Amino acid sequence: MGSFVLGKYIALDSPVHRLDPRAKIVAMLAMLIAIFIPAGWYGYAVLFAAVAGVILLSKLSFTFIWKSMKPMLFMMVFLFIMNCFVIRTGEVLVTVGKISIYSGAVMQTLYIIVRLLLMIMITTCLTATTKPLDMTLGIEDLLKPASRIGVPGHEIAMLISIALRFIPDLIEETTRIMKAQESRGVDMKEGKFSEKISAILSLIVPLFVSAFQRADDLANAMEARGYAPGEKRTRYKVLKMRVWDWLTVIGANALLAGTIVIARFL
Repeated sequence: MGSFVLGKYIALDSPVHRLDPRAKIVAMLAMLIAIFIPAGWYGYAVLFAAVAGVILLSKLSFTFIWKSMKPMLFMMVFLFIMNCFVIRTGEVLVTVGKISIYSGAVMQTLYIIVRLLLMIMITTCLTATTKPLDMTLGIEDLLKPASRIGVPGHEIAMLISIALRFIPDLIEETTRIMKAQESRGVDMKEGKFSEKISAILSLIVPLFVSAFQRADDLANAMEARGYAPGEKRTRYKVLKMRVWDWLTVIGANALLAGTIVIARFL
């Protein structure tokens, strides 16, 4: 639980931290689209190089990025096992009893794992280098055109930023409750199936109570400060796109165009 770092902002002084949040969000979307372009291993190598460059520029440690990937390891193993049973294309690589592992299953699993890793790396870079308030302002500005057709851009941005803000807190609260339950003799790992269900319930109930309490405290705090959804609001901080912000957007879209070219001609 403690290795879950998605949504955690790391206060550093780097070129990526100083970028406009709108530029980072647009660049992230362009790179996420590029991930799903079938550009093969050449395309993924280019994307990995680009993401690694962003991590170095943002001064984030690769250990921190690895921690964001660890919770997904179980899903990757599960996908590999499922694909070995379902996909039966290509050559037979290994035969264990009546089960045969085909090259198509391995390649398909590797493609999925690489995409997942790239997605986690990109989203972690965004949340680790962007303050929650700046994220809210950036999403709200990007959704402004949609507000003309009735889409509540500010409310959507606020919900996303609150969700990202409270993910680390909920993970920390879960860890605290688990340690408290284990100190009272609750075994989360061993025992019969019914005992494990009981242990999980002893974790879920106080976690829900704590989450609702946090939500109630947040609602009271926002109401005390005069927050009213749908009302016109002024800003203390006004976002301004600068040269490096535009270059970031152009670079991300050039990377997207490059993956399309690689998928088309290589």
